[in-house]
Amino acid sequence: MAGYGGILQSDCYNGFDLSAGRRMLACAERPIAVAATKEIPITFAFCHAHARRKFFELADIQKNARDRKRRGKPISPIALEAVKRYDELFEIERQINGLSAEERLAARQEKSKPLFDDMHEWLTKERATLNRSSEVIEPIDYMLKRWEGVALFLEDGRVCLTNNAAERELRSVALGRRNWTFAGSQRGADRAAVMLTVITTCRLNDVDPKAWLADVLARIADYPVTRLHELLPWEWKRASPATVMLAA
Repeated sequence: MAGYGGILQSDCYNGFDLSAGRRMLACAERPIAVAATKEIPITFAFCHAHARRKFFELADIQKNARDRKRRGKPISPIALEAVKRYDELFEIERQINGLSAEERLAARQEKSKPLFDDMHEWLTKERATLNRSSEVIEPIDYMLKRWEGVALFLEDGRVCLTNNAAERELRSVALGRRNWTFAGSQRGADRAAVMLTVITTCRLNDVDPKAWLADVLARIADYPVTRLHELLPWEWKRASPATVMLAA
């Protein structure tokens, strides 16, 4: 990843290395790698599905009702309020999903920013009133300690509110992890990663991976090196409309 630059949208997993120098944008439409240069430092855009999850767990009325029969804990009013505020933000995103980056940014500046700024002020005040044993401190700190990355969606229309699209694509890898032992070596694992990447890229561009791969393998041996970029899924789709099939 050291050779790339752009935006990395993710959760706050500690394994992501800030010094790696790669930026990637995982967007609702498709992941986009941008500005591939080592000089640009990595910029994180954190996922609000992860930020909201802990609040939701503490405000899950049905779950808490079941747990209370076994001496479960009561609903957190702060967590419940946070979920309500997030519901407003996610509703705005549903309305602008699919628009251009410029249009999404304009809508967020008009509608989402006032709500999110107010949420920051509210979280800061509530955090100051809590003692160390409060469970709601964890999701509050998750956001406040990373606020620049959490709020980046308000400054860049390419950034999505969540990285759910990327996680959905990785789910098949996680579910089939026992099957990947066939790789047998680092080289085999690298090849598997490459194949998964091109297959997913085809799907995200509404290209049938089998049709694309068959056509590329048939043509690539005699294809000019200077024009290999034309065989990338999104370029191939424009050049070969008759052979493109929507992925299932």
